[in-house]
Amino acid sequence: MVAEGLEHVVAAQSDFSCIGSAQDGRTAVERARELEPDVVVMDIAMPGMNGIEATRAIHDRSPGTRVIILSMHADREYVYRALHAGAAAFVVKRSAARELVDAIRAVYAGRSYFSAQIAEFAIGRHVGRGNPPDLLRILSAREREVLQLLAEGNGVADIAEALHLSRKTIETHRAHLYQKLDIQDLPGLVRFAIRHGVTTLE
Repeated sequence: MVAEGLEHVVAAQSDFSCIGSAQDGRTAVERARELEPDVVVMDIAMPGMNGIEATRAIHDRSPGTRVIILSMHADREYVYRALHAGAAAFVVKRSAARELVDAIRAVYAGRSYFSAQIAEFAIGRHVGRGNPPDLLRILSAREREVLQLLAEGNGVADIAEALHLSRKTIETHRAHLYQKLDIQDLPGLVRFAIRHGVTTLE
């Protein structure tokens, strides 16, 4: 419903055109590569591959596409991780209907955009002040992906099938997660994933 509502907001602008949509992060990355949009509006809470990881992939594979992150949360860690992944804007969902058009125009023009409630510390991040430690940076992109899928309740066999990898490879990634994060069990991984924005309760 949020996506449909925002599509209507975009469609109401005579100089905007919505050329595609996606229901999960991995599909969003693929569609961005295929369609080469000027701007992607990315929900941070995407299943399978979250919006931050999808933003990172789009930034790496389609550098001409600018990404706007939408989130229910205005927490510093979410904002810092989004910016580190290459997002050009961060809009809080409760302000999206009012701010999205301005955000799209800003990032299309090569500028950044932040909702008012996060602007101060987002600008601090851009000038290198006050960055909190990011424990996720010690994980590889694949380990972060496996972490999200585990936290979302997927079993090893399901993850192996989804990522086209062997069960043994997934078990190895899981073991690395426990070791690197100093976590002893799956509930601990789930708590870590939620606390650090890998997956959310949205």
